[in-house]
Amino acid sequence: MSDAAPLEVKIAAEAEDESIGAAVRRRLDRLKAGDVGSLPVIVGMILITIFFTAKTNVFFTAVNFDNLIPQMSQVTVMAMGVVFVLLIGEIDLSIGFLSGLCAVAVAELQLSGSSHAYPWYIAIGGAILLGAVIGAVQGSIVAFLGVPSFVVTLAGLLAWNGLIIQALGTQGVIGIQEQKINDVANYFFPKWAGWAGAAAVTLGYLAIAVGGYVSRRRAGLRGGNLWLIALRVVFLSATAWVVAAICNHARGVPFAGVLIIVLLVFWTFIAQRTTFGRHVYAVGGNAEAARRAGINVRFIRVAVFTISGAMAAVGGIIAAARLQSVDLTAGSGTILLDAISAAVIGGTSLFGGRGFVKAALLGALVTQTIQNGIDLVGYSDAVKDVVTAVILLAAVTLDTLSKRRLERSGR
Repeated sequence: MSDAAPLEVKIAAEAEDESIGAAVRRRLDRLKAGDVGSLPVIVGMILITIFFTAKTNVFFTAVNFDNLIPQMSQVTVMAMGVVFVLLIGEIDLSIGFLSGLCAVAVAELQLSGSSHAYPWYIAIGGAILLGAVIGAVQGSIVAFLGVPSFVVTLAGLLAWNGLIIQALGTQGVIGIQEQKINDVANYFFPKWAGWAGAAAVTLGYLAIAVGGYVSRRRAGLRGGNLWLIALRVVFLSATAWVVAAICNHARGVPFAGVLIIVLLVFWTFIAQRTTFGRHVYAVGGNAEAARRAGINVRFIRVAVFTISGAMAAVGGIIAAARLQSVDLTAGSGTILLDAISAAVIGGTSLFGGRGFVKAALLGALVTQTIQNGIDLVGYSDAVKDVVTAVILLAAVTLDTLSKRRLERSGR
């Protein structure tokens, strides 16, 4: 009996830990400690949707939703790269004009009739490689020479803008003649492909959830509450089917949306499920402690700037595809601030060590939905800038307060 009693107590404790009530209590405890997660973004999106739906009947339509996805795709993919830089407590101010430079590169490489006309896949690959190399160079200066990332990437901002002007010269504009490149931002899948994609998301996430549960149980770890796991699968699957249904009421699921999801899954896996990702969080939490633990801090710094450069290049390709051309304004405007704002508003900490890749998508949804709604209602650009600034300030303030509460609670 004495041996059986502790076993029964252990089983009961594990059951309690995996119950829905226990999960709710843990989440409430995290909220009280300052870990708000994605809650502010979710609440904000609900309020934004209600406001603009009341203002114009065009906002909450399938056509507008189908247009919003390609519109937000550049900011979203660039913000994914920014997340990795922010996770180690650094900043990359060069991504705006770096994206423009890579857009010029893809336009030059595909230019038919020139001495260097290449297939679309070479043009796209070359542009992404250029962004990654430039990011690696900037990261190396930060990592090995100790120059602050603010200074290095600010210099990059000026330099890449100058190279754009030099590359285009008196030509001014280069048209994208390769349809495969233009399809990156302008292709919409047929309806059957949208339904097939929703089914694939459902089956894929179900397999991941079941596989994760089984592997944890085999390892002797708690698998989690089955009802909560099922609820997450149902919620994500329902979201995929609803998105497919809405898009199919218009032109179909845009390729840009699929690209966002693929990159989100890939970079989330890298950040959450690999040794490299764990090292990124460790460096962001305490670089000196990470170094003493044997982590190559310099390599991590170079790697995250390389990721940021590559994702800036993808964003530049999307921008060039949307316009089907590049000109002297490539990478200018608010794209830099939009990308950084999206990462921060989505929940990535400016202090390093806290945040997820999904923050890029959540933050871009907020900022781009606001800009889309303001354009539809007819407000001025001044209103758009002020509203975005207020939301960014609120997000950073919340991050600062959250960090203080987490430190006081010892988390």
